[in-house]
Amino acid sequence: MGFPSNKVIGIIGGGQLGKMLIEASRPWNVKNIVLESDPNCPASLVADEVLVGGLYDADKIRELAGKCDVLTFEIEHIHVDVLLELEAEGKQIIPSPKVLKLLQDKGIQKGYYSQLELATAPYFLVENQAELQQACKALGGSKVVVKNRVGGYDGKGVEIVECADILNGAYNLKAASVVEYFYEGVSEFAVIVSRNANGDIQTFPLIEMFFNSQSNLVEFLFSPARISHELEIKCNQLAIAAVEGFNGVGLFAVELFVTATGEVLINEIAPRPHNSGHHTIEGCYTSQFEQLNRILLDLPLGNTSLVQPAAMINLVGAEGLTGAYQLKYENELMEIPGVYVHMYNKKEIRPNRKMGHITVLANDLNLLFEKAEKVKDMSGFAQVD
Repeated sequence: MGFPSNKVIGIIGGGQLGKMLIEASRPWNVKNIVLESDPNCPASLVADEVLVGGLYDADKIRELAGKCDVLTFEIEHIHVDVLLELEAEGKQIIPSPKVLKLLQDKGIQKGYYSQLELATAPYFLVENQAELQQACKALGGSKVVVKNRVGGYDGKGVEIVECADILNGAYNLKAASVVEYFYEGVSEFAVIVSRNANGDIQTFPLIEMFFNSQSNLVEFLFSPARISHELEIKCNQLAIAAVEGFNGVGLFAVELFVTATGEVLINEIAPRPHNSGHHTIEGCYTSQFEQLNRILLDLPLGNTSLVQPAAMINLVGAEGLTGAYQLKYENELMEIPGVYVHMYNKKEIRPNRKMGHITVLANDLNLLFEKAEKVKDMSGFAQVD
């Protein structure tokens, strides 16, 4: 392709994922234009242009498409139908909006797993209280997972609910939902799958994740995962099968459960860079963001091996914090070798809002956990008057 490149990448959404995607493209001198309703969005610091408009504004999406060579997105909740029209007209969109259409609705997504006989938690699709109660009885167990079919994001729209509360009317269904069997003692993992237009595939080393029980947000993750080689192979095979099943081109974060009995189940797929892959910026030879840029620019896939064992700590707004903020121990954190602080250019802090992340590297997992615990203790915010 030659350097510098004259290609223009259009990104629907200007949040932290768009910001980091643009940062990873800078060595190749490409131009990036983002579509976002907030002109001061996180990506505005690094984008060549911010096209101000809503993510469901068909005219603005068409305007963005007219300015770029290839179009991608950093969030699922966008106007997919106009993207389908643009793709039919010949616009290159990665991943395909056909894939986005499949994954936007968690009910359709679960049906896709069932159709391909990909192992997933038993589930029912429900639209009213009576169906919810029937699903709860059929699934068994003391709890179920209730997920809004559309619109959920960053832990919102997902609840773990006591069946007793459903059956006695203490819990009421809020929207059309997927109701899943709840596994006690489950471990959560992610496989990031990159696949280019030639069908070449690279997976990143398996990621082990820990979630906040209240917000359902990732609090801490690390790679390599503490899992047997046999189970790691099963996780990779399931993730690759899911992406190949819809002929996906792009970057896909496949979230998985491993049950207490060693069963591997697919949970959800995000067709974009993902919170579970932020550690790859420093932790892998090729980050998830560089890999997506390579796919967008039709470059060879990069080496996804770990440089060192890596962990990531999410920096999230605590309850009671709003407005201006600062990281309490920013200077002290930045003095620790192998610790990398990323802030997302968000002007105000709010409870459970992702404000940044910290990557931690170490020579082995024991040292990594020791260092990460120290970093976690120093990762709080203070409100600024």
